[in-house]
Amino acid sequence: MTRRLLLLFLLLFNLQTLAVSLSSDGLSLLSLKSAVDNTSAFSDWNEDDDTPCNWTGVSCMNVSGSPDPRVVGLSLAGRNLRGYIPSELGTLVYLRRINLHYNSFYGQIPAQLFNATSLHSIFLYGNNLSGPLPPSICSIPRLQNLDLSSNHLSGVLPPELRNCKQLQRLILASNQFSGSLPDGIWPAMVNLAQLDLSANEFDGEIPEDIGELKSLSGTLNLSFNHFSGKIPNSLGKLPLAVSFDLRGNNLSGEIPQTGTFVNQGPTAFLNNPLLCGFPLRKKCENSDQNAPPGSGQRHTPSSDNLKKGLKPSLIVLISLADAAGVALIGLIAVYVYWKRNDSDGCSCTGKKKLGGGNGRHGWCLCICANDAAASEGGDSDREVGGSGRGEGELVAIDKGFTFELDELLRSSAYVLGKSGLGIVYKVVLANGAPVAVRRLGEGGEQRYKEFATEVQAIARVKHPNIVRLRAYYWAPDEKLLVSDYISNGSLASALRGKTGKPLSGFSWSVRLQIAKGTARGLAYLHECSPRKFVHGDIKPSNILLSHDFQPHISDFGLNRLISITGDNPGSSGGFMGAALPYLKTVQTDKPNNYRAPEARVFGSKPTQKWDVYSFGIILLELLTGRSPDQSPTASTSTEITDLVRWVRRGFEEENALSDMVDPVLLQEMHARKEVQAVFQIALACTEPDPEVRPRLKTVSENLDRIGN
Repeated sequence: MTRRLLLLFLLLFNLQTLAVSLSSDGLSLLSLKSAVDNTSAFSDWNEDDDTPCNWTGVSCMNVSGSPDPRVVGLSLAGRNLRGYIPSELGTLVYLRRINLHYNSFYGQIPAQLFNATSLHSIFLYGNNLSGPLPPSICSIPRLQNLDLSSNHLSGVLPPELRNCKQLQRLILASNQFSGSLPDGIWPAMVNLAQLDLSANEFDGEIPEDIGELKSLSGTLNLSFNHFSGKIPNSLGKLPLAVSFDLRGNNLSGEIPQTGTFVNQGPTAFLNNPLLCGFPLRKKCENSDQNAPPGSGQRHTPSSDNLKKGLKPSLIVLISLADAAGVALIGLIAVYVYWKRNDSDGCSCTGKKKLGGGNGRHGWCLCICANDAAASEGGDSDREVGGSGRGEGELVAIDKGFTFELDELLRSSAYVLGKSGLGIVYKVVLANGAPVAVRRLGEGGEQRYKEFATEVQAIARVKHPNIVRLRAYYWAPDEKLLVSDYISNGSLASALRGKTGKPLSGFSWSVRLQIAKGTARGLAYLHECSPRKFVHGDIKPSNILLSHDFQPHISDFGLNRLISITGDNPGSSGGFMGAALPYLKTVQTDKPNNYRAPEARVFGSKPTQKWDVYSFGIILLELLTGRSPDQSPTASTSTEITDLVRWVRRGFEEENALSDMVDPVLLQEMHARKEVQAVFQIALACTEPDPEVRPRLKTVSENLDRIGN
């Protein structure tokens, strides 16, 4: 009997010790483990731990007012978890990020979850969640990112969304939401940059006040719903960089022609049978606004109006005049045809008006493009300019990417950036596809063969992390490169934002992905490309990011092309420059602090080790959140060193990693070893002696081992 009492006492003592040892945050997290069928993902979530901070998917940090680290992040994406989201997660008062996407969570989103008032990012997309969107969701004062797409959520959007004043991304695509969009909520969302309501059951008219979303960027996606009525003119007040996706609705009437509308291609409005006007090919009856602005198209009254407003004799005269006009046009066409055949297949007898006014950029140019230019590689041996074979040629390098020069020049364009390597425009083609067009310059009219050879060498470089060249245009006074348009801007913009300050919220997994992809692209240029290219100008502004933050290296091989054109590509001459007279407002690049020490010697020839050093600086920027343009302060207040020396000194003096790493990364404690490993790679890349630096192939292989 005494022995049984002793065992019972020991059991009660152990249970009491367990209840006391595990923190309150840990107990709340265990509710998630209990709510999920497959617990293999929680193998290290042990009830007898003192703290949950070492558990898989859990991030902690020290917060003011608490003696122990508190849970600030929960990330268990893509773990094949099936269960419900427990309401106890709402007791994690310091929780900032919850990421449970691509699992099989079902049931409703518990309203108690939003008691975790420190939340700023909620990622629950790709689950089986159902029910309405809780109105209390905007009781979270700092909510910035809400992605609930690809679930089975339903009901109407609550008007309480107007309280989400800090919200930057609202993504509710591929659900079953219905009803009209509420009025009055959109002007209150002053920070909203991304809005995606596509593939739902919304109906009614598009609210007029959506045009008040002044911070919107990217795509306003309202596609594949049941919206009806006219497209509100107010959408034209959205920022010019915004693209529309209004496909698959029941919209009607004429597409407005003001503001942001002039930058949209026809794809934005497809599958709306009752829509008409430019850029669709469907004309609107009783309207003279269905052609591109400035096209000068004459409005022709309908037959009903003619019958009502004109006498029969006048109708006969008009018909005869129209017939005479058609005959005259036919004679002119025959004349031009024979004239072209007599001039060896190509001639330019005058300037052709392209584009137009009223907000759409237009210019005049004599064009004579040969059909052979559309074949792969073009005719590199043909002399263009001064040869009597025409004044311009568009050469499509990729067989699957063909379009006419006239189409390119008619498309709307705006400036993406300007540097010593030329002005870059975004151009939306008639099929809705965006491309990037770089204007190189006006000189080099006698060096076409050399230019074409260089372009063909660049075009043969095909890698997922390198921007693809699609076509080029050559004329004596104009050279253009047409490449893929990468939608998410540059790494420089992502890191520093518009104000030049570091951008928070850049997770470690995204930074590591960018580092790995960039290293792979550079290693391919160095080892596998036909010429074993040296980029020579690697920096964040030359690393472009796609929508999923995959990096794409741009601008390689351009220095040679610039030397061939022989003048300043940043000048405002040429037909692209004439079309965009506001180029003087574009900022040029700052001095390049990513160059290797030996690259700063005048007359030195670029080497692959230049690229290695520049890549090392980018790694340090991803790790520290500091730009090399910002000189970090050293141990004394009066001593300033560069970024490389500052990091080296930190490791030599065995400073805490938290003193050097970007504060955002301190929240991801699980990544500590990975961060340290990347620091070592960065320091090896930035060795002062170029012979000591590793090859990019070795760097890429070492990075790929991290995190795997």
